[in-house]
Amino acid sequence: MPTALITGATSGIGAAFARRLAADAFSLVLVARDELRLAKAADQLKLRYGVNVEVLPADLSTEEGLARVETRVREGVDLLVNNAGFGNAGTFPDVPAEREARMLKVHCEAVLRLTLAALPGMRERDRGAIVNVASVMAFFARSTYSASKAWVVNFSQATANEVGSPRIKVMALCPGFVRTEFHQRASMDTSGIPGFLWLKADNVVAEAMRDLALGKRVSVPDLRYKVILAVGRLVPRSVQSMVSSRIGR
Repeated sequence: MPTALITGATSGIGAAFARRLAADAFSLVLVARDELRLAKAADQLKLRYGVNVEVLPADLSTEEGLARVETRVREGVDLLVNNAGFGNAGTFPDVPAEREARMLKVHCEAVLRLTLAALPGMRERDRGAIVNVASVMAFFARSTYSASKAWVVNFSQATANEVGSPRIKVMALCPGFVRTEFHQRASMDTSGIPGFLWLKADNVVAEAMRDLALGKRVSVPDLRYKVILAVGRLVPRSVQSMVSSRIGR
């Protein structure tokens, strides 16, 4: 069986990837901070899909946790899903610097280092795939979060160019608002977000896997968000920032 390693695997998009890949007969390596939650998720996946599931408790915002996951990735994975991430309540520059730096470590440094750990084995086998979960906010100027996700998109595209093998795929996944624990954890009020903008995590993953199979380097799930991005390109940056800031608040 091929092996997939998923960071942030116990909820939201990460958990949806775990379900989808288990259904596709992947052996799984689940990475998250909460060891008890990891064990529960692993037991459910084993019972439902009959696949091998390994758990790896790690906090990617720490050097120790990131190094532990790097070591496992170097042992060999066929699909790496860099999904771990979080948001900070508040607006720049009011968020404490240490929290912003922690975000950059998880969103950028972890993605960089785990990608670098995965690529040698994939190149040796001449096959493999990496999905880096970004956000549709990568295309709009909105705080450190959107800046970090813009880095993920550019890094993924550059890596895909440099790898140069059609059998090794690197894709940035850029979903919009998804029903997950993300906003709760960041203490964000989502009452002002229009209902039609919300997506289901399973639908996001289904479209991401289709786009990955097609060799796309950037995946924007759902027609609604494709239209938003197309219109956004026609709008001045100052107007984009004003609208995204109001929705974000």
